[in-house]
Amino acid sequence: MKLPSFRNICMITVTLFFIFGINVYAQDSDENLNSTLQELSADVAKKYVAPISSAFGSDLNAGWFHTAPPAVKYGFNLEFGFVAMGSFFPDDSKHFETSGRIRLEAQEAGQLADLALEDYSGIVPKPIVRAQLVNQITSQYTDVSVSGATIIGSQFDSLTINYPGGTYLLGTEAYVVPAEQFRLGIVGVGELADASMLPLFAPQLSIGTLFGTSLTFRYLPDIKLDEELGSFRYFGFGVQHNPGLWLKNGLPFNFSASFYTQKLEFGSLLNTTTWAFGVNASKQLGLDALNVTPYVGFMLESATMQVTYDYIVEVDQGVFEVEKIRFDIEGENKSRLTMGLSIRLLLINLNADYNIGQYNSFSVGLNFKI
Repeated sequence: MKLPSFRNICMITVTLFFIFGINVYAQDSDENLNSTLQELSADVAKKYVAPISSAFGSDLNAGWFHTAPPAVKYGFNLEFGFVAMGSFFPDDSKHFETSGRIRLEAQEAGQLADLALEDYSGIVPKPIVRAQLVNQITSQYTDVSVSGATIIGSQFDSLTINYPGGTYLLGTEAYVVPAEQFRLGIVGVGELADASMLPLFAPQLSIGTLFGTSLTFRYLPDIKLDEELGSFRYFGFGVQHNPGLWLKNGLPFNFSASFYTQKLEFGSLLNTTTWAFGVNASKQLGLDALNVTPYVGFMLESATMQVTYDYIVEVDQGVFEVEKIRFDIEGENKSRLTMGLSIRLLLINLNADYNIGQYNSFSVGLNFKI
């Protein structure tokens, strides 16, 4: 039997890591986040992708611990395995309404120009005036209101632009354009549409204990996505320290202060960085190789997603203007309370916990413990 190559194993892991998110990059352009963002200005795109930014942060900051390190100077503890995380989307995250600035495309500008010229009776030929109006409208940003589905919204909730009307000057002549509405046909993306949660999956390695301190790592090697997007990269690490080591009489339970940080790059499109710090406590009930360990924790956290894409506007038939867009979105989770239970059966350790924050989440870990 032929074993899978290391690269294939990594690709499988990445696919699991983004069990929903990988569908964002489906080859079908209707389900491609990059293609979707190319139709959105920064003001609209920020609202459109906001739920996924908060969910990514909530997931990535989950599952880091299921016990506090013992208060010993020298010890050996090695765990390696996987952690699965899932963040639940709030009910109000599937639809958005916002005001902002966009570039109207030639087709939309043409509709507005036709409305403005319905009763035109000037000397200059109407097609020439229409072309000038279209050029003026497409050459500038326009203030509008936008509503519709976010990236996780319904496939029946199309993004709608509400144009409030405006006046455009051509020479000394003013042309008044009435209010109009446009539907972009943009809805929730792929498997994310109508999703109730975002699950992620990552390998994890923990090693300790030196002076009450243990280290935890998450890592995946670079994986090439495609020529346009670039590569997937992921790395994170954390540290826990048990200050009970320095107490004369110690504590009746294990307690630690912790800090975690990580960086995830999904090609050139999405770049997420997170950090979290806080405290956690655990109490082992049973033997070293057969035990049950309840644990709790409280952390302050932050997640920032940087989004980079080309905003492409068709200003005339077959003529496009491209603008590089880059912006940051801060995740909504600022703190979390974690409650969980860990069970060790010889070399296997299972744990599960629930995290309460702005985006509630859970994590489940399967580790081999030495």
